[in-house]
Amino acid sequence: MFIVNVEAAIFHQGKWLMIERSLKEEHAGGTLSLVGGKADMEGQSLDVLERTVRREVFEEVGIELAEPLRYVYNSSFVTEAGVPVINIVFLCTYSSGIAYAKSPDEVEATYWLREEEIMEHPKAPSWTKESVSRAAALLRGQELE
Repeated sequence: MFIVNVEAAIFHQGKWLMIERSLKEEHAGGTLSLVGGKADMEGQSLDVLERTVRREVFEEVGIELAEPLRYVYNSSFVTEAGVPVINIVFLCTYSSGIAYAKSPDEVEATYWLREEEIMEHPKAPSWTKESVSRAAALLRGQELE
């Protein structure tokens, strides 16, 4: 059985919201990442992934997202503990709030970075770069900000 994880590629004023994952995190602690988390069991439900993105962003960094959320892509991986994960990335735009490390057990710090800064960042793993690159390509094909 897979864990279903969602991530928000949040774009605002030419920059992407990134977090430094807490060292307390069991997967990829200390790395640069998009904001996100696991989908909860809800029974029969609609738009569970979109609600999960919004909930995780607010819980972890304290901001609200604008409509619409756009699907970017999905991938799978296995955590260091051997747990299989399906990861789904959404392109999102900022609506309101000030991003901060609201959940210190999950988020060490927040940063608004240009795409080039992310690609050159020493703490940005390949999967984070891939997600930002794909979200940026989708963004360039649309008129979102």
